[in-house]
Amino acid sequence: MQNCKKIENVIAHFIEGHKLMNQGQCYLVALSGGPDSVSLLRILLDLGYQIEAVHCNFHLRGEESDRDERFCSQLCQGLNVQLHLVHFDTRTYAELHQVSIEMAARELRYQYFEKLRRSIGAVGICVAHHQDDSVETVLMNLLRGTGLKGLEGILPLQGYIIRPLLCINRSDIEQYLHSIHQDFVIDSTNLIDDVTRNRIRLDVIPLLEKINPAFRKNVARTTEYVGMAVHALEHYVNNYISLKSGIELYLPQEAGDTTISDASATITVQSIMAFPSPELLLYTMINLYGFSGFQAEEIYASMNKSGKVWHSKTHQLLVDRGKIFIQPLPDHVSNNMRIPEEGNYVFSKNLKLLINYGQPVVSKENDTATLDAGKVKFPLTLRYSQEGDRFVPFGMRGSRLVSDFLTDLKCNLFEKQQQLVLTDATEKILWVVGKRTDNRFRIDSHTEKALVLRVLNPDSAEDIR
Repeated sequence: MQNCKKIENVIAHFIEGHKLMNQGQCYLVALSGGPDSVSLLRILLDLGYQIEAVHCNFHLRGEESDRDERFCSQLCQGLNVQLHLVHFDTRTYAELHQVSIEMAARELRYQYFEKLRRSIGAVGICVAHHQDDSVETVLMNLLRGTGLKGLEGILPLQGYIIRPLLCINRSDIEQYLHSIHQDFVIDSTNLIDDVTRNRIRLDVIPLLEKINPAFRKNVARTTEYVGMAVHALEHYVNNYISLKSGIELYLPQEAGDTTISDASATITVQSIMAFPSPELLLYTMINLYGFSGFQAEEIYASMNKSGKVWHSKTHQLLVDRGKIFIQPLPDHVSNNMRIPEEGNYVFSKNLKLLINYGQPVVSKENDTATLDAGKVKFPLTLRYSQEGDRFVPFGMRGSRLVSDFLTDLKCNLFEKQQQLVLTDATEKILWVVGKRTDNRFRIDSHTEKALVLRVLNPDSAEDIR
């Protein structure tokens, strides 16, 4: 029992030192029935925390899955702990979402945890990752080349996810359970040497421990120092970004404000090169948009060139004339909008189009176009420009490719991709929106009525349909 109290004291000190939990508040404990989660449940109870447990049956191991559920139910009943049970059709979910079984189980698990947390008013979700898990994660990240942050290992606190056991290892957990005579269940899949983590756990770490028995503790200690360094570096980098002109990162400010897939950035090469470690700064910024360390190396080597594009899962990055542009991947196909008559229309969350009739006066504003209404045939179509689009720029006689016209205006690739055109029923371009109208539809001395086209930002108070 002395060893039991020692372990509990270590964990209590860890929780207090990292400000992970507060007495009197409710927390969820993810309970699988294995030794790690059972230890977590028992330790938090003994330390006096208010907890409820949650168990997921993924129906992946037949009778074993049902056995684990029965064990968790009996354990919580004996300890007088409220248990929440949920069942998942994990294989079907994986097939529908085209993800691995492991990823499916993870997504289902954490999605449910968060819904449950909100419904019962819990302030956090406690999971049983321990020191050995963190060491394994560091080694996996080294293999993947995930960069400096990957060497932090598993963090004690990430959002609502709390990991109180990161200060103890697997051996400590086994000793603790033995000392309190607490049984648990074993997931047989953990004993199969067929995935990367299990190979590291079963093959690599034991080999390294033969070289240095203190390997795990040394790695764990190093991750703490790396975490401190990363925190200090992030503070320094964020201060630099906030104060340096030429860096504009459009990211979510609050949960629910927007998603990272909507975020964008404009960064001058000059602002990057002024930083003591330019490549590190570049990686820190573009990693926010899903770009890897390997891509950062390529981008850094190409910053003095123009026209090359890189892609992450959600974004595209362009280096062009001393600037780096980051934009969400285009999805233009579904954004064509048919306009049957005059009125007010919403094209996207960033643009409204107002169409009405007015006096035949040529507009001098970039956001407004006036055309000869008698020459325009409805319905109109508002769409993104396409390869091969041609029009006759206002004031000219011959036609030009829209792409060449935009090049003359020094528009970059992303600006070209985002360029809207308005066409009529004959598919002639009426207006390269915000840039130039087509000369064929210009107002002249014979014009009786003008068709007035105006683009507005989404915050405009004017009525829309």
